[in-house]
Amino acid sequence: MFDAVARRYDLTNDVMSLFQVHMWRAVTRAAVAATPGMRILDLAAGTGTSAAEYAADGAQVIACDLSPGMVAEGRRRHPDIDFVVGDATDLPFPDNSFDTVTISYGLRNIQDTTKALREMARVTVPGGRLVIAEFSTPIAPAFRAAYRYYLGTALPAAARLVSSNTEAYDYLGESILAWPDQHALARLMHSAGWRGVGYKNLSGGIVAIHRATKPGATR
Repeated sequence: MFDAVARRYDLTNDVMSLFQVHMWRAVTRAAVAATPGMRILDLAAGTGTSAAEYAADGAQVIACDLSPGMVAEGRRRHPDIDFVVGDATDLPFPDNSFDTVTISYGLRNIQDTTKALREMARVTVPGGRLVIAEFSTPIAPAFRAAYRYYLGTALPAAARLVSSNTEAYDYLGESILAWPDQHALARLMHSAGWRGVGYKNLSGGIVAIHRATKPGATR
């Protein structure tokens, strides 16, 4: 599915999010806080839009995605970034390889969320950080109801105008509605071994940025 939408993926995301994705990405970038020499693993990296920003901040970035089509498109757009095809539940990296692991809008696509969170902890250095940007649950009940309507009705209609694969965006709405809310995801992160778990709501809770630290000595 993601192979099929790789070329127009970023454009479609702009339209589907009513262009709020740029603000969400800016907040995620600030949470990652990449610095020169920092080792960052960007999971579900897609075409490398976020990875390119971390690299521009001076970090040593590996962009990892399960979709060969996304990785191929990312390599075409960003030849200076190291792209790897990889499964988040069985990462092809040694223990304690990265200072920060981040994943944006991909965690809910992984079949075994807890296993993936544990793998992220395995490859993160003690004292290293995890930053997750993911769709979540709006806080206000009226807004939540309107958002559910958008996901079920308006989003698929808009997708037909800009996407070559409307089934992918039917799945998008379904996967968001089935995803745990902010508190439930925080509990999953804690059960997977992460500590200091916190989150920040964006756009009224449409998106939440979760952050956590791997126990152990800081570098």
